[in-house]
Amino acid sequence: MNRLPLAVLMAAFFILVALQVSIRQAVLFAVGIGMGAALAAARFGFTTGWRQLICDRDPAGMTGQLLLLALAALAALPLLGQFSELNAALGPLSLSLLIGAFVFGLTMQIADGCGSGTLYKAGLGVPLNMAILPLFALGSFLGSAHLDRWLALGALEPVNLSASFGTQGALLLTLLGLLGLACAVRVWVGPGKQWFARRWVLGAIALAVLATLNLLIAGQPWGVVYGFGLWAAKIAVAAGVWDPAANAFWSQTGNQVRLAQTLLMDVTSMTNIGILAGALWVASAGVEAGRPLTGRQWAIGLVAGFLMGYSSRLAFGCNVGALLSGISTGSVHGWLWLPMAFAGTLFGVRLRARLRF
Repeated sequence: MNRLPLAVLMAAFFILVALQVSIRQAVLFAVGIGMGAALAAARFGFTTGWRQLICDRDPAGMTGQLLLLALAALAALPLLGQFSELNAALGPLSLSLLIGAFVFGLTMQIADGCGSGTLYKAGLGVPLNMAILPLFALGSFLGSAHLDRWLALGALEPVNLSASFGTQGALLLTLLGLLGLACAVRVWVGPGKQWFARRWVLGAIALAVLATLNLLIAGQPWGVVYGFGLWAAKIAVAAGVWDPAANAFWSQTGNQVRLAQTLLMDVTSMTNIGILAGALWVASAGVEAGRPLTGRQWAIGLVAGFLMGYSSRLAFGCNVGALLSGISTGSVHGWLWLPMAFAGTLFGVRLRARLRF
C-alpha cells in the first residue's frame, strides 16, 4: 500500500476534527496514531508477552510490560498529585472485577489480543481480529448494560493509593509492587534467560510517553473498552432497539452526554480511531496477516472476542484501562485485576493449545 494517500487521509481527518470539533480531540487522534504505530511496530502485545512467559519461560515481554508500568507510574502519579483536574483510573473492588478479569485473561488468549491488541491487529489487517472488533464492541456494550446487576452481587468503593498514602507513598508502593512482580518472574523463568529485547523496551518507552500525553490532554488515563461500548450503544439507540434512560449505567449524566454527542467528542473513541490508523500505517509497509483458521477455530475465536468485550466491562478495563492505567495511577483495582487475569491466562494458553490456535 502506498503510504502517501494514507498520510493525506490521516492529515485531512486531523484537520477536519481540529476545525469542526476541537484541537484537543485532533491531538488525541494524533496520540492514538502514535499508540497504534508503537503497538504494531514493536508487536507490543500483552497477550503474547504473557503467553511467552508461561509457555516458553521467556521473560522479555513481561519485562517490557513492567517497564511500561513503572515509567507510566513515574509520570502519572506526580502529575495527579500536582493537578487536581486530572483523574485516576479508579474502579470498585467487586466480585464482577474478579470474575471479569479471569474471563478476560482466558479469552484474550483464544482471541489472540486484548483490547489494544484487537485494535492494532485489526488495523494490521489480521482477519480474526477484524471480525472480533464489532463483537468486542457488542460485548462491551452488553456488559455495561448489565453492570449494575453484577455490582449488586458485592462491591466496595474504589481505593486510591495516593489518597491513602500520598503521592510519594503511592509511587513507592507501586514501584515496590512492580519489583516484587519482577522477582516472581525471575523465580518462574529460572536463570540464564534474556530479560530485555529491543522491541519490548522501545515499545514500553514509546507507550509510556504516549500514555502520559493522553493523561495530560484528555484529563484521564488511556482507555480502550469504553469507546467500544459507546460505539455499540450509539448503534442500538439509532436503531431504536434500546432505551438508555432505563439503564443504570447509560442513564448517568456523563454517559448520556456522550450518547448525545458525536463520537468525535469522546476522548477514548479518538485514541481508538487513531490506534487503528497508526497500525494501518505500519501495515502499509507489508505485514503478515496471520495463518488461515478452520471454521471451528473461527467460531470459537468470535465467541471469545464477544466474551472478552463483556468481561472487560465487568472488570472495569482491559490490559490498558485496568492494568496499565489502573496500576500507574494508583488504583488498587488494577492490582486485583492482574492476578485474576493472569490466572485466566494460565487456563487460556492451555485451551488455546488444545484448540490448535
